[in-house]
Amino acid sequence: MRPDLRTSGFGGLPTIVKNLLIINGLVWLAQVTIGRNLFPIEENFALFYPKSYYFKPWQSLTYMFLHSPGSFLHILFNMFALWMFGSTLEQLWGPKRFLFFYLLCGIGAALVHMGALWYDISRLEPMFNQGLISAEAYYGQLNIPTMGASGAVMGIFAAFAYTFPNSQLLLFPIPVPVKAKWALLGLAIFDLIGGVSNKQSGVAHFAHLGGAAVGILILVLWNKRSRNTFF
Repeated sequence: MRPDLRTSGFGGLPTIVKNLLIINGLVWLAQVTIGRNLFPIEENFALFYPKSYYFKPWQSLTYMFLHSPGSFLHILFNMFALWMFGSTLEQLWGPKRFLFFYLLCGIGAALVHMGALWYDISRLEPMFNQGLISAEAYYGQLNIPTMGASGAVMGIFAAFAYTFPNSQLLLFPIPVPVKAKWALLGLAIFDLIGGVSNKQSGVAHFAHLGGAAVGILILVLWNKRSRNTFF
């Protein structure tokens, strides 16, 4: 990694990364305070399947600014990764291009996640119509909210690994440095296994994969044409 791309201190953070950290933090605080009793934040802004009663068209954008109110580690990990890898990329690309990239990765992650949900629900629907599963089980699956910046952040990490493939990373609990390209491959395999096996309930593995795939695709397109005319 180029040393001149590093940042130090909150005041030295690039504009978009700093504002994303602030917005995500404020939204999470709202979720754990007014969101519990005064206003149903998750019901309106988390991502729901299109057949859900709670679905709104804007949720594919807003969901990435919400995090699980009962898990501080959820937002902490996402914001740490955003700071760690996003700061370098924003300084490299500039704020407008970085924000475009971040949002598009998040939306792409949402679409891939919806595709995975469609596959699961399309198998449950005939069983529900035939009375083989209860309404509680069917609608429980239909109304599961998805929230978090993980898909967008995974796109950021994929872009970092693509741009700086041989950067050495220290990843807990691995005791030795790992090159960014191998870390990305390992995370992708982990998410693929988790998504196919569906053993980690509550983790949107295919959203992670979708964010990473969209991030790589954007960089491939950028490399084929001028980044200044990409928009």
